[in-house]
Amino acid sequence: MYKIKIDKWKAKVPVVEDGVVVDYKEADEDLLVALNNLVGGKKPEEMPRGIDKFRIFSKISLAFEKADKTGMLELEEREYTFLKDTVNKDVPAAWGMNKNIMKAVTAFLEAKDE
Repeated sequence: MYKIKIDKWKAKVPVVEDGVVVDYKEADEDLLVALNNLVGGKKPEEMPRGIDKFRIFSKISLAFEKADKTGMLELEEREYTFLKDTVNKDVPAAWGMNKNIMKAVTAFLEAKDE
């Protein structure tokens, strides 16, 4: 079981109206938001398919819900490996400029099986 502490931080996010950024507002972010954005941001043709991935996504969703309440993300080997592979392949380089995301992603990648 991989256990990753979920730290929250404040971020400024754009307020978009009619496709135009009109303002910025403060929002809470954390590793769960970042991972959701990575997985959810895939093009439909790049999304994993099949019953095995369906089950992995279900377990990840349940783990995210629990982590949102407890502050600790707990993942089994299969789910952790899937997310780690996604991070390694798809994390935007520009995220490295955000010290909070950098810290959260690094902690995720360095998690050990307990």
